[in-house]
Amino acid sequence: MKVPKGPASTLAKNIIFVFLLFLLLAAASSFFGPSSEEAPAEITVTQLVREINDSRVKEITVTGDELEVVYQDDAKAQTVKETGATLDQALSNYGVDKEKLNQIAIKFEQKVDFWSWAAPLLFTILPLLLFGVFFFMIFRQAKSGAMQTFDFTKARARLFGAEGSPKEQATFKDVAGLQEAKQELEEIVDFLKNPKKYLQMGAKIPHGVLLVGPAGTGKTLLARAVAGESKVPFISIAGSSLVELFVGVGASRIRDLFTMAKKHQPCLIFIDELDSIGKARGPAVAGGHEEREQTLNQMLTEMDGFEPNDKLIVLAATNRPDVLDPALLRPGRFDRKVVLDLPDVNEREAILKIHSRGKPLSSNVVLKEVAERTPGFSGAELANIANEAALLAAKRDKAQIFQNEMLESIEKVLLGPERKSHILSSKEKEITAFHEAGHALVASFLPNSEPVRKISIIARGMAAGYTLKVPSEVKQMKTKSEFLTELAVLLGGRCAEEIKFGEITTGASNDLKEASSLARKMVKDFGMSSLGPISFGQKQESPFLGQDFESCRNYSDQVAYQIDQEIERIIKEAQESARKVLTKEKKMLEKLARALIEKETIEREEFELIISKEKKPSKNRTRMTKSKKTEA
Repeated sequence: MKVPKGPASTLAKNIIFVFLLFLLLAAASSFFGPSSEEAPAEITVTQLVREINDSRVKEITVTGDELEVVYQDDAKAQTVKETGATLDQALSNYGVDKEKLNQIAIKFEQKVDFWSWAAPLLFTILPLLLFGVFFFMIFRQAKSGAMQTFDFTKARARLFGAEGSPKEQATFKDVAGLQEAKQELEEIVDFLKNPKKYLQMGAKIPHGVLLVGPAGTGKTLLARAVAGESKVPFISIAGSSLVELFVGVGASRIRDLFTMAKKHQPCLIFIDELDSIGKARGPAVAGGHEEREQTLNQMLTEMDGFEPNDKLIVLAATNRPDVLDPALLRPGRFDRKVVLDLPDVNEREAILKIHSRGKPLSSNVVLKEVAERTPGFSGAELANIANEAALLAAKRDKAQIFQNEMLESIEKVLLGPERKSHILSSKEKEITAFHEAGHALVASFLPNSEPVRKISIIARGMAAGYTLKVPSEVKQMKTKSEFLTELAVLLGGRCAEEIKFGEITTGASNDLKEASSLARKMVKDFGMSSLGPISFGQKQESPFLGQDFESCRNYSDQVAYQIDQEIERIIKEAQESARKVLTKEKKMLEKLARALIEKETIEREEFELIISKEKKPSKNRTRMTKSKKTEA
C-alpha cells in the first residue's frame, strides 16, 4: 500500500537538501582553492627582510596578515606578519632597507573566504528555519488534536473483506474439529449468501450468535471463518476498546460501529471479549450514568432495532457467559449460544496437522501419539506445542522436526523449560527423588488412579521435580473414590519424606495447596462428605471491581466448623492411605528413588519394569490420553 506524503516528510526533505547544498558549496570551495602542490614555500619574516636587502624580491602581495612574496626569478613564497602592524612597521622592526623596500611593487588584496559570506548567511537563515519548523510542528499538532477530538467517538474497528481492506479471512477448512459448532453456523453462512431465500419465507435469521468456550478454543478464528465462508465484510472490534473514561464515548462508538456495518451489509460484526461491556447491571452505586452501563444500553438498543430486511449479524465471544446481562441473552439479541468445547483426541490430531503445515516433519513423527498425550489442551496450546517443537529442532541445528522434539515440547508447555542450571545439592537431590517416588508409587498401588507416564527430578519451571500421569480414558465426571485417590497421590511425596528422613520440607507446599482446595470442593461444592448433599457458599461479584469473591457465606458458624472438620478428616484419611502404601512398599520406594538419583528421569516402561515384581501393570496403561503434573 502506498503511503501518501505529508507536509512533515516534505519539510524534512527540504532541510536535508539545504544541508547537502552547504556541504556541496564547501567542497567546491576547497576543490577550486589552491592545491597542496602549488602552495608556495613558507619563510620567516627575518629571511624576507634579508632577501629584500639583497634585492632578490620583485613583488609583495598583502592579504590581511598574510604576505605573498614573488622573487626576481618569479619564484613564490609566503609568510605572516604581526597582527595589527602595517607592512612598513613589521619589516622595519627587523631592519629592512627602506630604499630597497620602496623599489618593490607592493599590492594589497582583501581576503575572500567561503565562510566569510556563508557564516553570516547561515547564522541568519538557520534561526529563522528552526523557528519555522517549531511553529509548523505546533500548528500541525494543534490540527491533529482537533481532528482527534472529532475522531474520539469513532469506533476503532478493523474491516476485513471489503474493497481496499486487508484480506485476512479464514474458512472452515482452517478450523479443525468443532463440527457441531460449524453445523450451527452453516445456517448463518447460508443466510448471508442467500438472504432472499429466508426473507421470502418470512423467516428471521438470528440477530446475534454468542460463541462460548474456554480460552484458546478458536472463538475468534471461527468467527473469521464464518465471514470467509459467506464472503461478506467482517468488522472486528474488542469489547475493551468500546469503554472509555468519559461517559457517552462508548455509546457513541457503538452507534458508529453499527453505522459502519450498515454501509457494508450484508455484514458480520464480531465483538471479542463481550463480558468487558456486557456484565450484568447492578445497583447504581456509582450513579445512573456509569460509562459501561451506558455502552451496554446502547448496544441493546442497536441490536433490538434491526429491521427484518437488515442483513447484519453480530457474533460475540466470551469465556465468562455467567456474568452477562440477561437482556443480552434474550431472543431478539443473542438468540443462539454456540458452545466450543476443548478438542477430543481426533480433533487434537487434526489441529496439530493444521499447525504443522509448512514445518519439515520427520517421517517418525506420529501426531496421533502427541494428540493422545495432550488431553485438555486447547487449540492455542496445541499450536504452541508445534511451534515449540520447531524452535527446539532449529536450536539443535536439525533439518527436520522429530518425534522427540514434539514430545518434549508437551512438557515444556505444561511445566516450562528445563532449568539445568538449577543445581541441587546431594541432600536436596535425594529428598526430591524420594518425594517424586512417593507420588509415583501411591499412584501405582491405589485403585482408580491414573497411570504414571514419567518421573523426573530435573527442575522445570517452578517445580524441582515432577511426576506426569495419564488417564486411560477421557472422563467428563469423577467419582468420590477417584478424588480420594488423587488426594492420596498429592500427599504421597510428603509421606515419603517423613518415612525416609523423619522430617518434612517445603517441597510439598504446592501439593498441600492443591489437596486443600480439592478437599474443600468435595465438601462445599460436590456434597461428598458426611454433611450430606448440600452446597455451601455462594459466589458473588463485587459491584465496584467487577471481580468474583471466593465465596459468600450462607451458613452458620457451627456449619463452618463442621466443614473445617470434614476437610481435615478427608485430608488425614488420604494421608494415612498414602502412608500405608509407602510403608508396605518401603523397599520399592528406596529402589525407585535410587534409580531416580542415578538417571534423573524415568519413563513409563522403565518405571513399570521396576515395580513389576510387586505389581503387574494393568492393560489399560498402554493408552495415554491426558497429562497431569504433580510438582515437588
